[in-house]
Amino acid sequence: QVQLVESGGGLVQAGGSLRLSCAASGHTFSSYAMGWFRQAPGKERDFVAAISWSGSSTYYADSVKGRFTISRDTAKNTVYLQMNSLKPEDTAVYYCTADEGPSGVRFAMMPTMAGDYWGQGTQVTVSS
Repeated sequence: QVQLVESGGGLVQAGGSLRLSCAASGHTFSSYAMGWFRQAPGKERDFVAAISWSGSSTYYADSVKGRFTISRDTAKNTVYLQMNSLKPEDTAVYYCTADEGPSGVRFAMMPTMAGDYWGQGTQVTVSS
C-alpha cells in the first residue's frame, strides 16, 4: 500500500555532507512514522533515525546523534536525512522505512521489529 524510493546517496569525503530523500507514494495519508536504517556488507541492518507521524518526535542512534538530522515534508510525502560530518564507518546502503506505529517509539525501543514498508536502498560511500 506504500511504496518508498530513496535517493541522494553517493561518494563523499570524510567530513562532508549528503542529504538523502525518501519519496512515498500509495496510501500516504496514513499515520506512518518514518525511519532510516543502514546496512554495510556482511553486517546486520541497523537503526539510524526516525521521526513520528506528527514530526514532533525524533530518534537517533548514538552513532549518528549530533551529526544526522531527520525531517519530513508532508506536502511532498518525503522524508529526509541530512548527514553531516560523515565518517568512513557511515558507509552503507541506507534504507527508508514506514511504520504503522505513528509515534515512532517502536524504532527507538525495538528497532528490529520496526518498519512495515521498505525502500530499495541508496548507497552512501565515505572515503578517507
